Amino acid sequence: MVRKLTIWIASLTVAILMMAVTMAGAAHAQDVLGDWHGVLSDSLSELRFGLQITAKPGGGYQGSISSPDQLPGTLPLDSVTIENRRLIFSSDQIHARFEGDWDPVKNAWVGRWTQGNTGPLVLTKGKPDPRLRPQIPKPPFPYRAEDVSFDSAPGVRLAGTLTLPAGKGPFPAVVLITGSGAQDRDESLMDHKPFLVLADALSRRGIAVLRDDDRGFAKSTGDFSKATTLDFVVDTEAALAFLRTRPEIDAKRLGLIGHSEGGMIGPIVATQDPGVGFVVMMAGPGVPIRDLMVAQRAAVARTAGAPPETIAQNEVIMERVQKALVNASDPAQGQAAAVKVLTDKGMRPPAALATVKQLSSPWYTWFIAYDPGPTLSKLRIPVLAINGDKDVQVISKQSLPAIREALKNDPDATVLELPGLNHLFQTAGTGAPLEYARIEETISPTALNLMVDWVVAHTKP
Repeated sequence: MVRKLTIWIASLTVAILMMAVTMAGAAHAQDVLGDWHGVLSDSLSELRFGLQITAKPGGGYQGSISSPDQLPGTLPLDSVTIENRRLIFSSDQIHARFEGDWDPVKNAWVGRWTQGNTGPLVLTKGKPDPRLRPQIPKPPFPYRAEDVSFDSAPGVRLAGTLTLPAGKGPFPAVVLITGSGAQDRDESLMDHKPFLVLADALSRRGIAVLRDDDRGFAKSTGDFSKATTLDFVVDTEAALAFLRTRPEIDAKRLGLIGHSEGGMIGPIVATQDPGVGFVVMMAGPGVPIRDLMVAQRAAVARTAGAPPETIAQNEVIMERVQKALVNASDPAQGQAAAVKVLTDKGMRPPAALATVKQLSSPWYTWFIAYDPGPTLSKLRIPVLAINGDKDVQVISKQSLPAIREALKNDPDATVLELPGLNHLFQTAGTGAPLEYARIEETISPTALNLMVDWVVAHTKP
């Protein structure tokens, strides 16, 4: 459930979301042009930002910004002004603004970034520092990788990558299912590409892997903003149907591996498609999502240093927001009432509106009402459910016992808590989302080898 971060952090209660921006300038006009970078931090994340300033034809400045820890590409700025050693720039698209003064000692612009909430931002010359990601696979590969596309629901064509082991086949195969939020086929996050690492490991061991961009994202078509979990179920079924058309694939040895929300989607698909031979749940939920979200918000807040009384107060506010949305006579009235709850508690109006829109989206409305237990109890196929004990997004002590109970009648169900791992299955310190980018490891070798060995064992002819 990685709702971009994908991850599906408790971003519903965090004001600084979307894409933040960095810009800079210098004391002299000729020094302003070029690349600048900075880091925007809050209690949940630490995001790199890059800016390029160029001269505007006819005078003045223009610029674009990027956030390599979130999305590829750049975003044009609407205005860039530099006067009296003061830099101001803004983006209307993401409702963001920076104001800062030139510090000759630091040789940087020192100011404040506002996007809902306000935070400090220091901008220095140069491009964002690269992240070390030693597990990213590098060619040559002992398998074939093919760009593919296939149809799902009307208006949705999914683009992805199919990796095929060396040899003739037919091969067993898995479909990888991303977590919450618009994700690409690699489930890219903060320069990590966990699904690329997982697909590489599986295909080296003789397993074909299909991974695709979420509908409406990257190279896939469709409207992500209107999609619910059930739409992603349809897309996963389409991926399985595509694999069954390929002569290199053994249609009798197909399985699913889902991370976070993907770990919830996999079991739903498996109960509807008798051809699914196994499911791997990576930090998939086992309790009603409403309960999971309460625990998630509290756990994330604790890692950010919030005292118990603040956590309790925030939950009261969230309950009031949700009641305002549910009890309103029409959606617009409900959103207005919910925004008022948040602004009365000090949240800036743009951040409050963004939070309420997410809470009232089709995806969240369906998601928050779901209980995975009844679906899990129907499974009679091999299931591997794993969760890190430092996961603060899907709490292992909450979810794993519920999963174990729901799968008690499944003859081949393995439920494991992995020590020291976070929601991304990285070896972590506290498990806080703030650590995700800092950790060089993409997936712990312990978790990676466990999944690959289990899949290989369960796909033998």
